[in-house]
This record gives sequence, structure tokens and C-alpha cells, in this order.
Amino acid sequence: MKFLDEAKIYLKSGDGGAGCCSFHREKFIEFGGPDGGNGGRGGDVIIECVKDLNTLIDFRYTQHFKAEKGHHGMGRNRTGSDGKDIIVRVPVGTEILDEFKDEVIMDFTEAGQTKKFLKGGDGGFGNAHYKTATNQAPKKFTPGWPGQEIAIWLRLKLIADIGLVGMPNAGKSTFLAANSAAKPKIADYPFTTLHPNLGVVKVESYDFVLADIPGLIEGAHEGHGLGTRFLGHVERTAALLHLVDITSEDPLENYRIIRNELEEYGGNLAEKHEIVALNKIDSIDKEIMVNIADQFEEELGYRPWLISGVTKEGIRPLLFKLVELIKENRAEEEQGTTDNRDDDQYAPENSTGYSE
Repeated sequence: MKFLDEAKIYLKSGDGGAGCCSFHREKFIEFGGPDGGNGGRGGDVIIECVKDLNTLIDFRYTQHFKAEKGHHGMGRNRTGSDGKDIIVRVPVGTEILDEFKDEVIMDFTEAGQTKKFLKGGDGGFGNAHYKTATNQAPKKFTPGWPGQEIAIWLRLKLIADIGLVGMPNAGKSTFLAANSAAKPKIADYPFTTLHPNLGVVKVESYDFVLADIPGLIEGAHEGHGLGTRFLGHVERTAALLHLVDITSEDPLENYRIIRNELEEYGGNLAEKHEIVALNKIDSIDKEIMVNIADQFEEELGYRPWLISGVTKEGIRPLLFKLVELIKENRAEEEQGTTDNRDDDQYAPENSTGYSE
């Protein structure tokens, strides 16, 4: 399945049905009154978040979504039936942005979330609605009210526990493939990964989701190499696993470049807990490896992890550390949710008697 994380779509709710102008006609009833029914309401546009999708690729081929129009009113005071709603299904982690990408309108983070996005137009009135004591035979009726129409952008930000970041060819895809059932493309040249990949990592009885984004380059926060789109996929993670190719010319400088991009991008990426791992230790002399690790320890204030995605050396202890971080993060989130509920329960009341 191809991956697509941005798509522009056009939504329109249904127009209301027109009212009817009709008069009652029946044998032996000489002066039948007005009996034109009202039109039906147009269908709504509903956005639903579902767990079975992980890409926006469907919206590349279907971009226009229109709800059904309301049916017209009929004689004998029959109201037209309402138009059918249309449901637009999006993956978990989808943001709804305005047409110019200036504002995030909605954010779907949990499966099952549903929102009525556009309301259908009301139906028009039939002539029976306008009958009064002084106007017994009105011919007036109204068309239905038009529905709402809007163009929006969908932006998918993956929901994962741990995000993999690093320079191109740092071994992120190899790490993902070695520890999950994911099958990303792996090759010995930069920019092998062209779109984010997700994998479920199992550590004994505990599972977590690992997101591998394409390699970042200098200027990624400004959009170079589609960096802004890729960085968005690790905004929701509990922690970042920063892989550094220990065989590169200057591993420490590569680390600094990525750290700068995270800080410049924003989105609290720089504040996330980061674990630094020096990868490909199977391809370097041990003395050089220790020297590079010492440089990182002086820079970071702690010893980086030394691993090999190919031989899996040092991988298992690192996975246990990631699980520990995820558990801590989830406990903090649950505590924060509990605190918010307590705040709501004891919220001060204003002069109208409603909680603020």
C-alpha cells in the first residue's frame, strides 16, 4: 500500500429540498385548502476516525464528497425525506486544516471519534405553512436552504510510541526490520526510505509501536528534503531514538545537525526524551568506537548506547529501556488526565452558575 500523509479534499453538505405548492382536490370538496408539504433536510458531512487505515492514499483518487440533497415536499402535506449523510473515514492521527493550512480545525487521535463537520441545509416551506386567517389560499413556497461547502487539508501524523530519527543511511530501516515484522526497503545508499514506516516491536509480553521516518538533512525544519512533513510524524511519540552512524566521517557533527533541526522545527520535539545510539559498531575498530563514544559522553553527559542493527548487538537492553520510557510516559498521561478531571470537578462557578 502506498503511503500518503497529506491530501486536499472538497466537502459539501446536501441542499434542503424545496417546499411544494399544492391545493387539496377531492370530489364533493369545492374549496380544498393548501396542502403543499415542506422539503426535507440535506444530508450532513460526518468525519469518522477509524483504526483500520494508516494512509490517506484513498483521497488521492476521491477528493469530492457530497451529501445527498433533501427531497422536495409533495401534496397532501407530505414532507420530503431527508438526504442521506456522507461519512468521510480518516486514519487515527489525522489533522483537519483549513484550505490555506493556517489553522488546525480538528485533530483525530482516537479510533471511534466522530464529528458532524458540515450541516445540511434546511428544507423549504410548502404553501400550507403560509396559510393564515386572512390568506386562506397562499401560493407562496420557498426553495430549500443551500448546504455548506468547504475545501480542507488532511494531514496524517502517525501515532507511535517511539520515533526513529537520524541522518540518511544511519540504519533506521535496518533497526526497524530487525525488531519488528515491518519490511521497509533497505539498501546501502542514502534516502532509501522515502516515506514513514510503522512497526510493532514485541519485548517479552509488552508491545509498542516504532515509527521510522526518512533520513533528515540540514535545513529539514525549513522543508528541505520534505523534512517538515517527516518531522510531524514523530510529534506524538513518547520518546525519540536518535541513531547515529558511527562509521560516518563526523558522527558527532551529524548528531548536532539533527538536534538543531529538532529545536528549529518546534512541536516540543527538542523537549522529548532522547536516547542516542551509535549504530553499526560491527563495522568499526573497537578502539575507534570507544574514542567516539567518549566524545559523545562528553557532549551529552551520559554514555550513548552502542548497537548493531545487523548483528543485533546491544539491541535487547536498548529495547527494555524504550519500554521503560513508554511506561513512564503513559503513567504521566494518566496522571494528567486524572488531575484534569479533578480540576473540572472542583472548578469555581461564575455569576451565572456555570462552571468555567
